[in-house]
Amino acid sequence: MYMPPHFDSKDRALAVELMRAHPLATLVSTDETGFPFLSHVPLHLEQRDEQLVLLGHCAKPNVQWRHLQQRPRALASFMGPQAYMSPRVYPDVARVPTWNYLAVQCTVEARLIEEPLDKDRLLKKLIGDHDPDYIAQWIALGTEFQHKMLAGIVGFELQVLELQCKLKLNQHRPESHGRMREIYGAGNEDARALVAWMDRLGMGGGGSGANTC
Repeated sequence: MYMPPHFDSKDRALAVELMRAHPLATLVSTDETGFPFLSHVPLHLEQRDEQLVLLGHCAKPNVQWRHLQQRPRALASFMGPQAYMSPRVYPDVARVPTWNYLAVQCTVEARLIEEPLDKDRLLKKLIGDHDPDYIAQWIALGTEFQHKMLAGIVGFELQVLELQCKLKLNQHRPESHGRMREIYGAGNEDARALVAWMDRLGMGGGGSGANTC
């Protein structure tokens, strides 16, 4: 993705935090013509020593798993908090609007998970992320029902080959930061989350400069 240096975060721990906090990813592969095909899927992130691995699944009628089988290289994109930024954040009027956001993009290599026991382990990891109390209910449903449900999905393991973390918060325009904090602090949940990230990045107010995106 387009990555101006002032938005390029090299802190992998921040990327991992964003992926875990916002696990619904856009998984992009290519069909037989080379055209992009995407699905929106929750992914479970594991760190195996220094290797990052993403685990997920899709419905068997979803052809994406076939694309991953035939062309394993794919992209997984995660979007964190995001909000409009008004030019009103600047002390002068010769400015334009933009949009602030936090995003992580992973280049991945896919491997399918098709054995029922392996798919069951994968599902339990996803359930553990989002609804751990449901695990007991899932087990109580019995093996016949479980196998029927497992037969309807294809799991996949995505080994992360490359990772980009973009924190676009107008870091390079300090004259906007004070007003940004006021406007975002009175905004919706995403806007308020961006204020917390401004705090983490040490972004206060003051300074001068011109606006670019």
